[in-house]
Amino acid sequence: MALLGIDLGTIGCKAVLFDADGNRLAKAYREYSMITGHGGLAELDSTAVMEDVRTVVREVSNAVGEDVIEAVSVSSMGEAFVPVTGNRDILGNSPLNFDIRGNGYLDEIRDIISDEELYLVNGNPLGTNYALTKLLWTARENPRIYDLADHFLLWSGFVLFMLGGRPVCDFTLANRTLLFDIENRSWNSALTERLDFDTDKLPELVPTGTVVGEMNTAVAADLGIRGKPILVAGSHDQCANSLGCGVLDEGTAMYGMGTFHCIVVPFRTRPGSGVMLPRGLNTEHHAVPDRYVTFIYNQGGILLKWFRDTFLVEKRDLGIVKGGINIYEDLMDEMPEGPSSVLVSPNFSVTGPPKFLEKVTGMISGLTLATTRGDIAKGVLEGVAYYLKENVDDLPAELPLDGFRVVGGGSHSDTWVKLLSDIFERPFTRTAENEAGSLGAAIIAGVGSGRFRNFREGAEAMVRLTDTIDPDEERSRRYESNYFRFKEIHPRFGEFLADHLDLNNAG
Repeated sequence: MALLGIDLGTIGCKAVLFDADGNRLAKAYREYSMITGHGGLAELDSTAVMEDVRTVVREVSNAVGEDVIEAVSVSSMGEAFVPVTGNRDILGNSPLNFDIRGNGYLDEIRDIISDEELYLVNGNPLGTNYALTKLLWTARENPRIYDLADHFLLWSGFVLFMLGGRPVCDFTLANRTLLFDIENRSWNSALTERLDFDTDKLPELVPTGTVVGEMNTAVAADLGIRGKPILVAGSHDQCANSLGCGVLDEGTAMYGMGTFHCIVVPFRTRPGSGVMLPRGLNTEHHAVPDRYVTFIYNQGGILLKWFRDTFLVEKRDLGIVKGGINIYEDLMDEMPEGPSSVLVSPNFSVTGPPKFLEKVTGMISGLTLATTRGDIAKGVLEGVAYYLKENVDDLPAELPLDGFRVVGGGSHSDTWVKLLSDIFERPFTRTAENEAGSLGAAIIAGVGSGRFRNFREGAEAMVRLTDTIDPDEERSRRYESNYFRFKEIHPRFGEFLADHLDLNNAG
């Protein structure tokens, strides 16, 4: 019997089959393109992406042949939603978190509810990255779709609905709409009423791990699946990532090394708004019952990709640089052993906590005629780490953090993980399975099917740790002076340039 974890993100989706011991049986992946356009439009083609989901599920099902899939769950990006009818007709594209067409509604929302009031109810500060502004844009400026829609489903619930489940939203993803009452675990009908948004168009709320139906017989046949697997409500991808590397309790955080670097810190009791809001920290339900999480994030792998595409064009074009973290092995060899002489402010695009800056620019300082591309590359890695370390160092006492479980493509690099351990001065432990989001979804599927009694038993059965990289005291001391320089220069430089340069016409 196998457990299927589907992981759906902004640029691609994957399906991974596991047995109940966490062994990977099959994996398939499809990448898709965003639709961008005038007025800040940023969408996914909902129909095309759902077809990609069907394709990857079909591929893993065919790969295992007679092995029966017991249950399915889905880990997905937050915020993005799909309008559908009760008959499973897809009515339109899915606006992404950085679609800004709803920005004009922020002032209206602020007139109704303050950041502090919103945090007390929902756990998040108001921002255009959440689903609410896009929902209002749809209701006010695309009334045809709004009127036809029976449900606005976030992606995890949408995929399960299209496979035959009932229309639901789990608590972790409901939080990303800003319309969820985190304490009462209900939709905030008082807010939707004042915004004239029909609460009935929002799906049923359920905890992660709830059984929401069985796979439709015709769908299963089309996907090459025998029987009717149980469909289980999934979670926000960062919560599934955390579950998939065994991060359930205080003291250990998940460090995801993907396109963005994201730190997920779990805790039991919600700190107050006076502690969290000044730090730009949110509160969201974990996939695990009676736990919350907060996110710290900024650019990561996307900056190293920028460096590769800018400074290693000849290798890329010759086909030497391609696929996975191994493309950077030569570059890692070029980096200095100690701290770089170059200091990089990583604000090359919108930032995460604490300020969530949109009008930004990066910085590379300390350049001389002796500077090598290895110096700049290592400065890029260090700049991302310094940015995130400053947030970690500012965590309130209520959120202790002793070490990290590290996952994602970058975690394959010993050099990169050692750098992080030295800068953060904390141990970084790697896991045997790098597809933590899919593994987390598979654990959720196992809990829903009854394979595991609870999430802890599922994580203990399926998550295997490999090696731990401990910080080196001498290297940590050498990084410390650069870190203090970063803390002094970084906050001022990006905002100064953004105020004094026309970034839209630069270059």
